[in-house]
Amino acid sequence: MKNIKKLSGFLVLILVFHLGAVAQTLDDKLKEIDAYANTVMDTWKGPGMAIAIVKDDKTVFAKGYGVRELGKPEKVDENTIFEIASNSKAFTTASLAILVDEKKLAWNDKVSKYLPEFQMYDPWVTSELTVRDLVTHRVGLDTFSGDLLWFNTTYTADDMLKRVRYLKPVSSFRTRYGYQNLMFVAAGKIIEKVSGKPWPVFVKERIMDQIGMTRSVTSINALPDNVARPHNESGGALRVLPQIKGANYEGAYGAVGVNASVADLSRWIRLQLGRGTFEGKKIFSSEQSNQMWQPNMMMPLSEGAIRSNPTRHFNAVGMGWFLYDYYGRKIINHSGGLDGMLSYTVLIPEENAGFVVLTNNESPSFIIMMNKIRDMLVDAPKRDYNAEAVKQIADGKAADAEEIKKVDAARIPNTKPSLAIQSYAGTFNSQMYGDITVAEENGKLVMRMIPTPGYVADLEHWHLDTFQIKWRTSAGYNFPRGFVTFVIDKNAKANEMKIDQPNNDLWFYELDLKRTK
Repeated sequence: MKNIKKLSGFLVLILVFHLGAVAQTLDDKLKEIDAYANTVMDTWKGPGMAIAIVKDDKTVFAKGYGVRELGKPEKVDENTIFEIASNSKAFTTASLAILVDEKKLAWNDKVSKYLPEFQMYDPWVTSELTVRDLVTHRVGLDTFSGDLLWFNTTYTADDMLKRVRYLKPVSSFRTRYGYQNLMFVAAGKIIEKVSGKPWPVFVKERIMDQIGMTRSVTSINALPDNVARPHNESGGALRVLPQIKGANYEGAYGAVGVNASVADLSRWIRLQLGRGTFEGKKIFSSEQSNQMWQPNMMMPLSEGAIRSNPTRHFNAVGMGWFLYDYYGRKIINHSGGLDGMLSYTVLIPEENAGFVVLTNNESPSFIIMMNKIRDMLVDAPKRDYNAEAVKQIADGKAADAEEIKKVDAARIPNTKPSLAIQSYAGTFNSQMYGDITVAEENGKLVMRMIPTPGYVADLEHWHLDTFQIKWRTSAGYNFPRGFVTFVIDKNAKANEMKIDQPNNDLWFYELDLKRTK
């Protein structure tokens, strides 16, 4: 027995020594993260990225990489402003939480109490819809349904919300997850109705100013100095995206309205990890923090996702956040994406840690660094996410090339349009979206999406009454190849237009376009 005790004690000492030898200090981890960020920047050719990490209520890392704009020398630093896109949704739910604390509204209040004119496709859903439903992606609409209403359009928030009634559901109410930006636009309007202040003003005064987010703004029309410009690829080359006059994301502020730096967002992370309290100042209660971090809707977890991360057992929707488990920790997170800007915010309450990654391009850099930093903070086994992403992107491009070959092979050669070119010109209307015009210019067809001024395309004949879409650079979005097909009626008139434009965000199939002129 004594020998066994001695042996077990010896083994414990060996184990302690071994763990001590391999364990990394926080400084070691931060150095590894920094080195990895530089590798990622080299792999994906920037142009810019910024990272901040919070641990135990302190900002332990805040750094920029690369440049604000391709071809210009100004560097990204911890104070560079990025569009954080859907990471803004947590600011909307935090604003609602403040109003709940003040007993000015309740999460389960009916939306009709505050927005009596707001209508869903189904009148019963309209009558039952609650504030909680708006911010938990469970209203029955498809993921990204209706995003054509806000993405680079001239529509105000009120304009968008009037058109929601034309969006057809794809599932029963509260039965299936479907990511929704427009419902957060509605939530932003409720904040305005209840507080008497527009969402941009409320968020700035009641959250940002209170915690010292001094450089952050809630309007792209009020950006300070030191701002990152968005970039994406077009024709295989990285480009700076144009600033489209007359269109922006202002109307969709409740979904995507915040512009911030990692230095400022580290304060936001500290507020979140402080359960609504920042440096002794209560912004919202821990009770409301708990509400926002609770699962309200379960999300599918694919077999592939489980194989990739076997310690993950659930995915769920909080309010303004998403939730999952990872190596025994609860991860609270949200990503953001706009043309040329991708980002991630992650909270790990059990480690009293959180971080933000902001990029001004559309490469996988943001998700690679999110995975790397998260793994370092929970001491997960080492994994080269950068190398995995390089392979995935290559595989994706190969699959895309095969799809292009299939479409090319299906093309009918040597056909002509059924009608004279000028006969396709006209105005085509979608009740949900508005007008799209087709005009003959110099013997060719040009399509203009009127609510989205930058979306202009030349239409080149493909076969029969189908034309290939050639978007002009003003579109910004890096669309793959798409097509427009005109439907000819019995009177030999091009009376309908169908747009087949593959992409990951904007559902052109929701446009039921009928000629009006």
